[in-house]
Amino acid sequence: MAPSTTLINKIKVQLKLSVSRLRMVQAKDAALAKVQRRAMAQLLEQGKDESARIRVENIIRSDMNTELLEILELYCELLTARAGLLEQKECDPGLEEAVKSIIFAAPKVEGVKELGIVRGLLAEKYGKEFTLEAVENRDGKVAERVASRLRVEPPSKELVEAYLSTIAEAYGIDWPRGSKARRKAEEEAGGDDDEDDDEPSGGQKVKSLEGPLSTEELSRATPPRDLGPRSPVSVVPPSPSTDNVRPKIILPGPPDLKPSKKMVDATKAKEVNGEKKEVGPGGKIPDVDELTKRFAQLKR
Repeated sequence: MAPSTTLINKIKVQLKLSVSRLRMVQAKDAALAKVQRRAMAQLLEQGKDESARIRVENIIRSDMNTELLEILELYCELLTARAGLLEQKECDPGLEEAVKSIIFAAPKVEGVKELGIVRGLLAEKYGKEFTLEAVENRDGKVAERVASRLRVEPPSKELVEAYLSTIAEAYGIDWPRGSKARRKAEEEAGGDDDEDDDEPSGGQKVKSLEGPLSTEELSRATPPRDLGPRSPVSVVPPSPSTDNVRPKIILPGPPDLKPSKKMVDATKAKEVNGEKKEVGPGGKIPDVDELTKRFAQLKR
């Protein structure tokens, strides 16, 4: 028997190679499954239902094999991540399911020779008795999802019908014949039932609006409105911000040319013969007699 360290290294290398090979086979099977489903859709469209029911079993078996490869890929990755536990003489309980499932399934998987090499190395590692237990699954440690996908038995009628319905729906085929029309009629009937429902979904009955309403009920039902004249154009004032605390509305149009108070006060004093004279009320220059009367009133 090879030294333990060398054997563990061989197992790790073959596990990584097995993961790569399993992924390649899965990709190949997925591409083949698309072609098979397209051919199945053509059979359903042509009305060859019996032929489709027989051939769809190949698609079911292919899908089960792809699922098996995915499970074995996960087990190989698990053993790679826990490679330190493989150095123990006895199989660790955390690895027993993965190890026995690989030993049980490897001979029945086609196209992945690296998985067979891993099986041989694990058998060499844990001995003949351990390998026989895994092959015969005496203790039931092989995963049920692995064992169930390796059983050779015809699929159930319900599974066949479910596959055919899924394929027909994916390719827009009316199968069984008239199924689309029946579904459409059921949907329309369901919509009519919803419209005829007298009570809302909340369970509260709506009060009937038949008959005249009183003045009090009208006042509660109709909010008061301002019926005065309204401008056809309404302007919403801008909201205040940190940059403009008191915003103002600036309407477009010509500027207001009305003179300011300072300009009016300035124009009250006019020059007459090079001298500034006070301008009285009405914009007229007061004469000497009027000024004398004002001065006399101020003295009083």
